[in-house]
Amino acid sequence: MRRSIVVFELNEVPWEILDDYVAARPTSALARVLARSHCYMSMAADLGHLSPWTTWPTLHRGVNDEQHMIASFGEDRRRADQQFPPIWTLLRAAGASVGVCGTLHSYPAPEDLGHYTFYLPDAFASEPVAHPPELVDFQRFNLAMSRESGRNVDTHIAKKDALRVVRHSRRLGIRPTTYVALGKQLLAERRRPAMSNRRRTYQSVLLFDIFARQLQRSRPQFSMFFTNHVASAMHRYWAAHRPEDFERLGLSQDWLETFRDEVMWATGQAADMIERLADYVDANPGSQLWIASSMGQRATMAESLETQLYLTHPARFLDAMGLPGDDAWEQRPAMLPQFNLVVAAEYVESFFDTLRTVQVGGEPLHFKRSDNGFFSLDFGQANLHDRPDAVTIAGEARPIASLGLETVEIEDRSDTTAYHVPEGILAVYDPASPPPDNGSRPEVSVLEVAPTLLKILGVEPPAYMARPKTLAELLV
Repeated sequence: MRRSIVVFELNEVPWEILDDYVAARPTSALARVLARSHCYMSMAADLGHLSPWTTWPTLHRGVNDEQHMIASFGEDRRRADQQFPPIWTLLRAAGASVGVCGTLHSYPAPEDLGHYTFYLPDAFASEPVAHPPELVDFQRFNLAMSRESGRNVDTHIAKKDALRVVRHSRRLGIRPTTYVALGKQLLAERRRPAMSNRRRTYQSVLLFDIFARQLQRSRPQFSMFFTNHVASAMHRYWAAHRPEDFERLGLSQDWLETFRDEVMWATGQAADMIERLADYVDANPGSQLWIASSMGQRATMAESLETQLYLTHPARFLDAMGLPGDDAWEQRPAMLPQFNLVVAAEYVESFFDTLRTVQVGGEPLHFKRSDNGFFSLDFGQANLHDRPDAVTIAGEARPIASLGLETVEIEDRSDTTAYHVPEGILAVYDPASPPPDNGSRPEVSVLEVAPTLLKILGVEPPAYMARPKTLAELLV
């Protein structure tokens, strides 16, 4: 039997959420899959701020943030890629067939793109590159929709790109049932506009249809699929799903009722994907399904959020920072409210010095600086709409609009009601290797994941990776 592994990257989901789903639906396919899986409490290994941009590279590369030093999108990763390549690169170099779909930091695409069975980079790519070529039109649509919707969901649809996708639906693998569900979603939004937040999830549903088609066509030895849709729902609506987790609820009863089903609905969509992957594993002897998160989430505060501060006209802000025109800087991909850029070498130090004088709401503007002029600026400050003097540069108050900043109204009034914690999930479904019947979930460092995957697939892990200990039971 040829060994093969499918990794389902369920971003930031902790066991509490899967347990809630199984408790509510004990006869579901997800309940059956998890009952027959080796289950672990994965632990993030990073020493700095926990974020998916950092914790997933740790899982993929088998070294933590102090070694790979990847913290943001758009950074120059050449040093990290050379010293600590991601697992898909190592497997491809060893001659394994590999498919990648949506995994973070999978853009820029590799030079040997055509040697992958399929390769569709993450939604933060700056151009619609993909393999095979039939996936390019979908990636163009995917990137357009990702750019349109940030903290609020933009109900605008990139019609031209969408029509190309619809025209090639059969070849892409998008199922008629998916279009039926999308139609029902659009009708539901007319009755309850708050349900427009589910559009984020349907982007993942479309992407998964495409992944499933490529998986069935090429049956690679190793494949990965990433989805953020449950994490997005948890950040916003944890308080509606688990109000008992909060000492104080600063959100109305109407808000709680409106959004109480969102986390479980999003989890249900992930459960459908997992069911399809389990069916694939059952039909292909020697296959395994790994369900993983690189960290988890837990309740924070349940407070209403009216506005957030966004950088909507970067050129104005950067001009105030001393960067004279487009030649002095280049924008890089980021998820709102973050703004990433690369600054020309001759302006780096002066830009850095000026940034250090910026205060927002009485607090220093948080930013990160890394090699080759890369900067990542953190906006998103809450409820500054009635504070015209909220932003100062070198002690001088500046009108927000003059700096290209805008206090944007948050439609669902939801702040971050859950945030990152080290504890995540790892479940390994292998029909040929049932788990011990004790219901335990031993802790395992995410640093064990990459070397264990490599060893199962017959590739010796690099010397810098940890030796599997807890996960050694999977190597028999």
